[in-house]
Amino acid sequence: MGLRFESAAYLLLLIPAAVYVVWVWRSTERLRGGRRAAVATLRALVVLLLILALAGLQSFVATERKAVVFVADRSDSMAVEASLEAWIRQASAFKADEDAVGVISAALKPVVERGVAETPPDRFSFAGVVEPGFTDLDRALQLAASMLPDDAAPRVVLLSDGRENVGDALRQGRLLRDRGIPVDVLPLPSETRTDASVDALRLPSRLYQAEQYALEVAVTSTFAGAAELRVYEDNREIAVRRVQLEPGANRFALQGLAASVGLHRYRAELYANEDEVAANNAASAFSRVSGPPKVLLVEGGDGETANAANALDAGLVPYDVVQPEMLPQELSDYAAYESIVLANVSATRLSERQMEMIELAVRDYGVGLVMTGGDNSYGLGGYFQTPIERALPVYMDLRGKREMPSLAMALVIDKSGSMAGEPIELAKEAAGRTAELLREADTIGVLAFDSAPWWVVEPAKLSDREDVLRRIGSISADGGTEIYTAVEEAFRSLKDVDAQRKHIILLTDGQSATNQSYEALAEEMKGAGVSLSSVAIGDGADTTLLERIASLAGGRYYFANDSTTIPAIFSREAAMISRTYIVDRPFVPAIGQAADWQPLFAGGLPEVKAYVATTPKETAETALASPEPDPLLARWQYGAGRAVAWTSDLSGRWAGDWVAWSRFPDVFSRIVKWSFPQFESSAMELASRLEGNEATLTVTSRVAAVRGDVAAVLTNESLEQRRVELEPAAPGEFIGRTGPLAPGAYLTRIESAGDEGETIGETTGFVVPYSPEYAIGGEDGGAKLQRLAELTGGRTLDLARPEEVFAGDAPPKLRYRELWRELTVAALLLWVVDIAVRRLHIPWDRLLRRFRRQTAHASGPAAAPAAIERLRRRVADDRAPAGAISPNRARLNGDAAPRSAASQNAPAQEAPGSPSKAAPSAAPPSAPSPSEASAPTNASEDRMNRLLAARRRRGR
Repeated sequence: MGLRFESAAYLLLLIPAAVYVVWVWRSTERLRGGRRAAVATLRALVVLLLILALAGLQSFVATERKAVVFVADRSDSMAVEASLEAWIRQASAFKADEDAVGVISAALKPVVERGVAETPPDRFSFAGVVEPGFTDLDRALQLAASMLPDDAAPRVVLLSDGRENVGDALRQGRLLRDRGIPVDVLPLPSETRTDASVDALRLPSRLYQAEQYALEVAVTSTFAGAAELRVYEDNREIAVRRVQLEPGANRFALQGLAASVGLHRYRAELYANEDEVAANNAASAFSRVSGPPKVLLVEGGDGETANAANALDAGLVPYDVVQPEMLPQELSDYAAYESIVLANVSATRLSERQMEMIELAVRDYGVGLVMTGGDNSYGLGGYFQTPIERALPVYMDLRGKREMPSLAMALVIDKSGSMAGEPIELAKEAAGRTAELLREADTIGVLAFDSAPWWVVEPAKLSDREDVLRRIGSISADGGTEIYTAVEEAFRSLKDVDAQRKHIILLTDGQSATNQSYEALAEEMKGAGVSLSSVAIGDGADTTLLERIASLAGGRYYFANDSTTIPAIFSREAAMISRTYIVDRPFVPAIGQAADWQPLFAGGLPEVKAYVATTPKETAETALASPEPDPLLARWQYGAGRAVAWTSDLSGRWAGDWVAWSRFPDVFSRIVKWSFPQFESSAMELASRLEGNEATLTVTSRVAAVRGDVAAVLTNESLEQRRVELEPAAPGEFIGRTGPLAPGAYLTRIESAGDEGETIGETTGFVVPYSPEYAIGGEDGGAKLQRLAELTGGRTLDLARPEEVFAGDAPPKLRYRELWRELTVAALLLWVVDIAVRRLHIPWDRLLRRFRRQTAHASGPAAAPAAIERLRRRVADDRAPAGAISPNRARLNGDAAPRSAASQNAPAQEAPGSPSKAAPSAAPPSAPSPSEASAPTNASEDRMNRLLAARRRRGR
């Protein structure tokens, strides 16, 4: 047991504290007796306790308690976890009762499996969820050190194969050594498997169209056998080759032809029957094929892109034509094109992810976007509040522009248990979009149903849009499915609503519990002017019934195999039921903000018969407008890219005179070319070097100077972005590290932050391959573990001897206890006592005399009656006549008690045998003198004077 000060310098305050105590003694002269000494003593103790608290007074005791944290490597390169659990339990069985044990799982991120505690882990098993694709022993050791208590001898036991691929365990070991924490290591063998891995795919980073090139595939194998090697350009297979694997390193070369212009991702895949690990069977690389710019035409219907394709042919612009369902699923595929044309494509045929990738390609990678009109485009196509609408220069809704028919819509949404998760969330989003698309004068109702219908929003005017959205968000999924009663309830509530157009949208993913006659209900709906469209989600829905209901009720049927299209379906239905989005009146467009397009329209313009009404955005340029005026041709800059909206069609139904116009090919190709990326493609070049799961990016500039800071923006396959600031390393050269990256392809754009995010380099990319965890071979992990143990003063343990963990004596460890709380509380209590001594005067001598008198009076059994008798006599004395002397007053004056009358008058008797002598008789009582009469009055005055003097002293 001992004491120590954490901040002994504060003890110097004792010098001014002593001066303060002397000052207190001198300033309390008015206090008499022991009060003055008590105040000075209490004040000195308060100051002393506060100074000790500031100095960090601690008590300590020496202990030989041990604290051990096991760090278990649970990455994919390790063997079965059960053996690690058993070894930890066996080792912990040899600990003393006061020893403490903790457990951490090491992978990409460490996980605490068990906090440091004295209870033995008899039933321990791993429960934490880890990411086994990487091994980061550095962070695991750091976490273990932070868990070790200060009052025990610390130790870390590392169970691993030593094959770390993230961080640096030796660097962390040096930090642990400085803190006096040894690390014991238990080297474990990696799991041995029959495996073949594709280590790298190499090809030139730049190619020219029609150039032949060589691909080199590096493969490492642990066995000899036959395998098949396949190479893909984007998602198109370009080469297949049978190869013979040998143990060790293998190299295979293949020939390819750069046929398609743009940025391409190449992928090599290996297939072998004996291979037991599939995670390391592929490698990828990027290459940009230079040549004429290429356009992607997305055709919404037969013949929709024919006139556009003819115009691009006339302008010598290459293109690819695809259906919406065949659009790429990877962002890098969109970056291979200079522009994307959506020709009358409905949003219901595009997934939410595909629309997000198109928007991202335009905004961040400079890809152009052109949308043409038709009955499946713009608002009629369901693009309201979609990523495509964000990228285009027009809004899909009509914002206070014209008189529109009043609408009444009922949204009947299945909320059964099968809708739980993403379907119900997307259904709520779809209902919310519909509510935002309608006007305040329109009527909306939301009916959720399971086994019975339930009105979430009663049919009413959309006066409080926020309340409707809040109610829609409260829908939760549970229960069964009963369709008929829900549809009937929606129709009964909607038929009496005063509106020009009435419509029901039914959404479900299941089968109705009952079969009833929908024909009669549909006839009644038609008679009341109420239509119904149905949406079937997934293969579990009764598609036959839903299609029949929509047909009977005069609506449309949708099958949503991809539930992300549900919001677009609802938006499309809300737009179509109004029947005001298509403006069907011939007119000649008026020229607006045409700018550099002005020469294209010189000499007059053809007539347009119809178009889809939209609202131009605030910063958009309306080049051509209708008489309303609505935008017919609008454009704007969206991030790094450009977007154009043509609201009539290109098939010839609405703009037949335009597509037959002799100048149409030149006009349309010039419009598409305007949307091409505008930055110089060769301004900046990017090179990447991989180190584990991190990449070092090196950007080289080919221009004389770069304005502002340079940064690289990375986008992974999940469309998540990361910005990497690049630091100047040499003139025209910038370097930056990405930090940990997940395996996959990363598109990269280079921009100058000083120019408001201006893109100054072409889009490129790099690939982070599979984790080194799955690589064959590599460094000797056992040797690294041995160095770690030697560096920290630890031991190399034996798998067969778990008792070694707690073997040996632990160096004494001091256990400290902070005392500042106790000292502060004691100082506070003494301060209260000090106040009481200075402010409160207690007459201890008077209290003591009273106590003694009361004790003396209470000594006998007749004490109480005697006190009463004394009080009675005192009252009698006060009432006695002025000339009379009571017996009590006579005693107070020192006189003997008066004799009885008989004794006063009796003659003196001679004693027998004594000489005869007359006895003197008692003198008769005489009247009291004036001085005697005033004695009681003087005594009362003296008593009063003494009381007044005592009060004056107390006042001082």
